[in-house]
Amino acid sequence: MGVDPGAANLGFGIVRVEGNHMVALDGGVVETTPDQPMERRLDRIHRALSELIAWHEPKAMAIEQVYFGKNVGSATVVGQASGVAMLAAAQSGIGCFAYTPQAIKMAVCGSGGAGKRQVQRMVGTLLGLPEPPTPDHAADALAVAICHGGSSGHRQAVAAAEAPTVATSTERVAG
Repeated sequence: MGVDPGAANLGFGIVRVEGNHMVALDGGVVETTPDQPMERRLDRIHRALSELIAWHEPKAMAIEQVYFGKNVGSATVVGQASGVAMLAAAQSGIGCFAYTPQAIKMAVCGSGGAGKRQVQRMVGTLLGLPEPPTPDHAADALAVAICHGGSSGHRQAVAAAEAPTVATSTERVAG
């Protein structure tokens, strides 16, 4: 399961890895409205992700790491949404793995500087979709899932799912 964290629009994407092939099972956006208090928005995100986890039973959750850039305020809000996603995963007993935006773009497009449209096109191609996925938050979440599914993180997630001990991966989100 891939997550593109955000408080207004949190993208999610579920892929199944079948050998060297990946198949999209689900993808979309959990939307909240800015007129709601933040705790209500975070509750909506948590409930939606918990339902998706219960429905799809993913082996792991991969999250795009928060990028601070110039707007620390929006990074804080994105960090809160990311934390809620990690909580939903922890409550369901699945591990979390974090990837930088550059690592995700490199895994999907072969370039850490790829643009949004290029990522969308490559996600569609890699998953055999008839057209690039939309909206971009859903495409980004599928890209995170592809990054994890095609990396060593996939092997670690499978090993962690089979053995209930804590993984020691440097990619694992501290918790």
